[in-house]
Amino acid sequence: MKSRFAALLVVVLLVASLPAGVAALEPARAAGSATTGGLDSRAGGTAPSIGTTAGSTVGSGGSEDVLHRTTVLRHRPADPDAFEVETTVHVPDPVTELEIELDPDATVESTAGFERTGDRTFEWTGGTDAPTVRYAMPADRRGDGEQGAGSAGGYTFVDTGDWGVVAVPDVSLSLRRTEPVGIERSVTVDGPGATGGDIAFFGAVREYERAVDGGTIKLVVPDAASLEESPDAILAALADARGRLAVGARTDEVFVVAVPSDVDWGQKRGIQYGRSDAWVVDDATLDEPNPVWLHEYVHVRQRFSNADGDTAPETSWLVEGQADYYAGLLALESGATDFADFSRLLERGEESPDADAVLADRSTWENRETMYTKGALVAGEIDRQLRLATDGDRTLEDVFRALNAGEGTVTEDDFLEAIEEAGGPTVRAVAERYTRTDESPEMWSRSQHEAAFEQPVADFAYGIGAEPLEVAGREWPRWNATEIDGTRVHDVIAVPAGESVSIPVAVENVGEREGTYDATLDVDGRVVAHRRGRLAPDEGTTHRLSWTPSEPGEYTVRVGAERLTAVVRSPASATVADLQVAPDSVDPGEPVTATATIAADDDRPAAAVVAFRTVDGIAAERSVALRPGETTTVEAPLRFDERGRYEIGVGDRTATVSVGADPAAALEEVPGFGLSAAAIAVAIALSILVARRR
Repeated sequence: MKSRFAALLVVVLLVASLPAGVAALEPARAAGSATTGGLDSRAGGTAPSIGTTAGSTVGSGGSEDVLHRTTVLRHRPADPDAFEVETTVHVPDPVTELEIELDPDATVESTAGFERTGDRTFEWTGGTDAPTVRYAMPADRRGDGEQGAGSAGGYTFVDTGDWGVVAVPDVSLSLRRTEPVGIERSVTVDGPGATGGDIAFFGAVREYERAVDGGTIKLVVPDAASLEESPDAILAALADARGRLAVGARTDEVFVVAVPSDVDWGQKRGIQYGRSDAWVVDDATLDEPNPVWLHEYVHVRQRFSNADGDTAPETSWLVEGQADYYAGLLALESGATDFADFSRLLERGEESPDADAVLADRSTWENRETMYTKGALVAGEIDRQLRLATDGDRTLEDVFRALNAGEGTVTEDDFLEAIEEAGGPTVRAVAERYTRTDESPEMWSRSQHEAAFEQPVADFAYGIGAEPLEVAGREWPRWNATEIDGTRVHDVIAVPAGESVSIPVAVENVGEREGTYDATLDVDGRVVAHRRGRLAPDEGTTHRLSWTPSEPGEYTVRVGAERLTAVVRSPASATVADLQVAPDSVDPGEPVTATATIAADDDRPAAAVVAFRTVDGIAAERSVALRPGETTTVEAPLRFDERGRYEIGVGDRTATVSVGADPAAALEEVPGFGLSAAAIAVAIALSILVARRR
């Protein structure tokens, strides 16, 4: 009986000594911990939306910390009033509950793995890890380009039967998960056509691409269209605009469709829709005073106006006014137009009734053209005043970039404060005068334009510095993506969700005058960190800009024209394959080395902060970043000052080390186990023995 009691006591103490959480790799801090409360709302996803052309695929698949939402679009030539949508959600293991909400105009035709919970909501039944819903969406939309707009103004999207250009519907996902989960989205056209993820074209097309600073501009020309300009000229103009607009919000892919002009588009010559998709009529030219190709591209770069409610009513004029102004300025600076064309464009704002309207008060507008006419002239005058007040050091682009970097609704105060920060209170007063009153500026002369716009300015080069990247304060590896998939040429890092990523940023003044630089760290087109300073010609400096990703997924990180891909992973992406400790028996105070073998768990890069745990808690941490299929080892030196048997845990693996020669006597001396803890263990053991005897 005495020997049975001793054995049971050993078991109780060893189990009690295992540290909490030892069964899973953990991030170093709680920011990456699991969410376990109610359903988490995720409108359309938290990771980047990635567009594809017909037949292509987005997302690596096989990842257990990313939910993949795939949408397949199908044309119905016999029923051009509607097109078919099939959405499949590939549910990873950490997701325990999932609900999908469809567009209000959706007509559900079938489901698999979903059951209806409301008019437009469906709940995952759990019977399959790839539930699907198939539904029809109306193809034709009329209005001013806003989704859900009224019937006036010609078509916004249309299906003629022979071809169609449609808005890709979005869905809202709500989910409950046991650990962090990212969301990725892909869209394809089943059959002839193309899509950028937000706009889709049905019908035979030719595709043209231009590579630009790590991204792509894609022009889709339907067989049904008669393009006025050459594809090369259009792509060159868009690439030039991308390079000139230093306003952030550069996406990996810009997708533009040239739609046939022989349709009732009303007064519309183009529409920008979603994140970076647009259509432009096929007879649009590049030598117009404000070319529609450039107008819609400026909208692509307006991150602050991507969705309803992004701009307050008093600043809504800025969206179209800025787009018209910059389309005209870009055409002038590229040589496609001359100053007379540019002047005629802005002089529209001097004419009544638009000139008499108050931009910040839409009730004073006689028609919506006011935002284009007076809005463009006022935007131009603010730009001119900023250049004059700062000797060309600050422009409206700096205000544009500040608005893109903000979060929430852009208010008039946000706009005016950004102007004052760039040009001071005098320029702010000019902006207030022309936006809050019915006064309108006059178009400036050619000589005034030269004085403001053609003065020498500082020119800065930005890039990722040569210093090491750091994650959670630790030096972090990066590798070239060609070592992963054989196609990309930029660097890749794999980082744990919830950890701070520090990127070295190099700045150099390559111009001929001193000026102010704006070093920014962009993630998926959003400025997440910013540093400003001044440099003389040929001077350079470096900064560290940081970003903390909260959800797993694949993100594009940009500094200037350089970029890298950050693959953000949950701790479960790395598996502890083995744990050894050597030597396994030492005297008190002597060192032992714990060695953990870590493997990438799926077909994506893996990242985790590996915790070595003892009875006292976390004894050491090691950072791990692995290529797909790679295995590595990490070590931690450990010491135990008192005799006993000590368990070391990493992930779900444990190893034991004996300290001293008398483990039976040392059981009572294991750190963390005082008299009360031992008494509780003995009481549990005794109660079990009594129960057995009874």
